[in-house]
Amino acid sequence: MEKIDFSIRCLGEPRVKSPLKEADFVEDSEKVIYSNDPAEILEQQKEFNELCAFEKAGPRRMIYHDPSWSKAAILTAGGLCPGLNDVIKSLTMTLKKRYRVPVVYGIRYGYAGLNPDYRYEPLVLDDENVDDIHCDGGTILGSSRGNQDEKVIVDTLMRMDINMLFCIGGDGTLRGAHAIAEEIKKRKLSISVIGIPKTIDNDISFIDKSFGFETAIYSTHTVISSAHNEAKGAANGVGLVHLMGRDSGFIAAFASLANSVVNYCLIPEESFSLDDGGPNDLIRSLVPRLKERKHAVIVVAEGAGQEFFDVTQKMIDKSGNVLNGNIGLLLKEKIKEAGDKYGIEINVKYFDPSYMIRSVPAHGTDSVFCLMLAQHAAHAAMLGRTDMVIGHWNSAFTHVPIVLSTSKRKKIELKSQLWRSVLALTWPEYQS
Repeated sequence: MEKIDFSIRCLGEPRVKSPLKEADFVEDSEKVIYSNDPAEILEQQKEFNELCAFEKAGPRRMIYHDPSWSKAAILTAGGLCPGLNDVIKSLTMTLKKRYRVPVVYGIRYGYAGLNPDYRYEPLVLDDENVDDIHCDGGTILGSSRGNQDEKVIVDTLMRMDINMLFCIGGDGTLRGAHAIAEEIKKRKLSISVIGIPKTIDNDISFIDKSFGFETAIYSTHTVISSAHNEAKGAANGVGLVHLMGRDSGFIAAFASLANSVVNYCLIPEESFSLDDGGPNDLIRSLVPRLKERKHAVIVVAEGAGQEFFDVTQKMIDKSGNVLNGNIGLLLKEKIKEAGDKYGIEINVKYFDPSYMIRSVPAHGTDSVFCLMLAQHAAHAAMLGRTDMVIGHWNSAFTHVPIVLSTSKRKKIELKSQLWRSVLALTWPEYQS
């Protein structure tokens, strides 16, 4: 059994009394156990003489940074995601209203906003200009992909006298935050760097869910229902829906369960074949279904079927991610070709709602989750924690080292109840 390092870096001993009143204070000794398997917990205790557990998030009675002398900065980076404005608002309100931090800057266009070469003027955030931003999708701060020189960024933080930096973003953004924290450590500065994990794909490790994911699933309902109606409206109609999921198929899987008209769900974790008789042959399953039922709905994650593309042509985006081939458009052509080959006319209706889903406001409990993530991020920064992200595990908020959260992508386990539930509702032999 491998021991996991859950330790969180601290800037120093907390010696300032928290200004919070009537707060549910957390003790540093409180933990959130990583495993929920009793046998595994006992084995960990025997092997390491301690439990593998996260540090529990929450306000402390004593904090590190003096609020009255603090300045905070918030940035958003990477692609859009529902809930960004909710997080910005909650961070601002918690810092200014609860901790009485006098200055909170909004950094424009991600890490580029901390590079003076771009000349992006920061926005001073206050009660008035964040009041209703949760009603809008996107981010009032703007976003960009790609990291900047961490030395330049730390120079900017020092020049602006910022002692708390909040980085809202995905895997690439968090790696950038870690690099900044490392540079701060080299210079022996007292600046907290706190990440708030933003991944609509829900693929960050050691975090059971991320904000925006629930809204994304909710937002797929209209497009999948439309694909179903279009498919049924034509003889041998196929509604083909291309959803997000570069490395992990959580959105495609949950959307298929939430919209039970889906007949095929294709994800990066499970390979499939196209008319060669191999395992999970989509074409040789689809053609008989169309002859019998006259319609089908297919949901495909953007990272599925990448083996069908020329690996020598792969490109990298500014965040360091491999740019996938468009599996949706490839399937559209392959399905049409199958119609010609098997002598049936197949009418493919193609839907790609990705940008529409990414840019909507957060809904319902997703908005609540955004608010609570931001509150815990503010508490962690004031405590003097750094080089960490706010996570969620076993119904509790946690402190997770950035290096741990970015160590690997979270993926669907093919033997899990989630994927078995998807299989039980998809593929034609299960359809009525």
